Formats: sequence, structure tokens, C-alpha cells
Amino acid sequence: MRIGIPAEIRPGEARVAVTPETVKKLTTGHVHSVRVQSGAGVRASIPDQAFETAGATIAPTAAEVYNDA
Repeated sequence: MRIGIPAEIRPGEARVAVTPETVKKLTTGHVHSVRVQSGAGVRASIPDQAFETAGATIAPTAAEVYNDA
């Protein structure tokens, strides 16, 4: 399954739909692939690199996240 995580667009929203730990659980054994929009975790203090280290691919735009999920 391909899972896409776009950045939150609601003003003031600081949450992100997944954490790096969740990405790691989803991608272990290549069961699922996860694509996270660049900057999705910024307001939650989670940099793109943390998602990449956990196994996600970073997409530059929400359109690319939606297209690939």
C-alpha cells in the first residue's frame, strides 16, 4: 500500500498525520511505502530528515503526495 501524508493546511494546526516512529513501523519489511510532503512536520518540530531516516520518501508538493498515494 502507498500511503501519502500531506502537510496540514488548517491555520495554527501543529499536528502531522504520522511520526517517524509510525513511518518506521509501516515501512519495516517494505510492507507499505510512505510519502510525506516536504515540511509536513515542521510545526510539530519533526524535520523531513527524520521521516526519511525512518523510511519515508519526501515529496515537494501535496499534489505529488496525492498523485502517488
